[in-house]
Amino acid sequence: MNQLKNPQQHPNVEITVRNFGPIAEATIDLRPLTVFIGPSNTGKTYFSTQIYALHSIFNGFSESGFLSPFGPTGFMVPIAGNEPERGILLDSTITAEEYQKLTAKSLAEKPFQLLDMSTKMQNQLQDLIKKSEIFRDPLQEELKNCFDLDSILALIRLTEEQHNEMSVSLKVSKDNQECWKINLKVSESVIVVDGSASEGMPILPKGWSITVNPSSHGKEPRVFASHPWPNWMKRNRYYLPAARSGIMQSHRVIASSLVKRTTRVGLERFPEVPTLSGVITEFMQQIILYEEERVSNTEMQDIADALESDVLAGQIHLNPSPGGYPDFRYRPYNTKEDMRLSQASSMVSELAPLVLFIRGLIQPGDTLIIEEPEAHLHPGAQTEIAATLARLVRAGVRVVVTTHSDWLLKEIGNLIREGVLKEKGELRKKSDGPESWLLPNEVGAWHFHKEEPVERLHFTNIDGIEPSDYEDLAQDLYNRSAGLHNQLAETEGNNTSQVPAD
Repeated sequence: MNQLKNPQQHPNVEITVRNFGPIAEATIDLRPLTVFIGPSNTGKTYFSTQIYALHSIFNGFSESGFLSPFGPTGFMVPIAGNEPERGILLDSTITAEEYQKLTAKSLAEKPFQLLDMSTKMQNQLQDLIKKSEIFRDPLQEELKNCFDLDSILALIRLTEEQHNEMSVSLKVSKDNQECWKINLKVSESVIVVDGSASEGMPILPKGWSITVNPSSHGKEPRVFASHPWPNWMKRNRYYLPAARSGIMQSHRVIASSLVKRTTRVGLERFPEVPTLSGVITEFMQQIILYEEERVSNTEMQDIADALESDVLAGQIHLNPSPGGYPDFRYRPYNTKEDMRLSQASSMVSELAPLVLFIRGLIQPGDTLIIEEPEAHLHPGAQTEIAATLARLVRAGVRVVVTTHSDWLLKEIGNLIREGVLKEKGELRKKSDGPESWLLPNEVGAWHFHKEEPVERLHFTNIDGIEPSDYEDLAQDLYNRSAGLHNQLAETEGNNTSQVPAD
């Protein structure tokens, strides 16, 4: 069996919720490609938005998610001087033996873990994590921002007109070892957040070093574990909402209107300025501030080019605008004329932000959440979008999608089958452009139901990852069609043959 090159490894993330919005209960572990399926108003968007919020608070779900120079604990401190590094201040009373052990581990290029700290430092960190106020306020504010709420109490699921206790649990692990976890419990009377970190939690990755910086004023030397981490710490999140097509066509009008309302006269004329969710706001900011010249990852550029070629049959580009707002245009292949997105098909407006984000924003290691990537697309184009999702996974992007498309699910199933064949060295398909196969363990499909726990859908070679009710619906439609055909044949008294119905 061939050893395939795996995409950039993300930590394992498991999120459990109870009585969260319309969701009764769900335990979902995020995969390189996570797919949410189910009827409307069952919580798919709620869960996706929650992932977006938690990603921001906990540093992109890294193995040491809350230990960042910008995180709520503030546990990381700058190295003395003007060095472009940050580090962990170790106990200044560290012994010579402990210093030698840490130095040996650094030279062996092993991660710096919680257990490598002194007992005093470990206890200090655990105490910080257990304090509710450290995470409670940032979590509340981010959830309120992303869901556009005055209070997170509005997220509690109602049952028989009674408020339940809402809970959210986030657990991050790597290589089958738990790194850390955080729990949020919300009732009408109290909001509690607590957490814990395991001894094996990696605080700094490979490449860290231990240094001694002499202190001034005659104090003991300070011992630091440090890492030059700008690339290591950077994990961004992006959300393409269901309303992206309308926003792409009207963002200049929306932005202009909001700017006018911020003047004194505008505030007098419109005293109540409507608010948008953080998800919509940040999407609009990314579009308005988009720069076509920014440096892109070559692999991402290839994926964007393939999407334009295979689906759009044209290019999306930024047209200079004297007004300061970006003006995105679509140019079909074999023409020299540009079209405004409002003049192009709804498919172009729908996919334009995906092309732009892949080409100029998303990098390996990032998380991309897309609501209904199949919207406004012909069935053939929906299957091509499945290939784009797989290519992003191959490039190391974590992808989360919500969908109602049977065509998209069928093609994801086919791409998994291709991955199984490729792993066995039996895939006959020749790859044109970026590879688009998937492995079964890279895909997690979850079926949302009303008033029932979210259900995991397991891949099979025969059924793929489709829920059983899709097949039932197809069978019901066929039976209805066959029955009506036979009734028409009898009514018209012709010799049309009867159609069997199951």
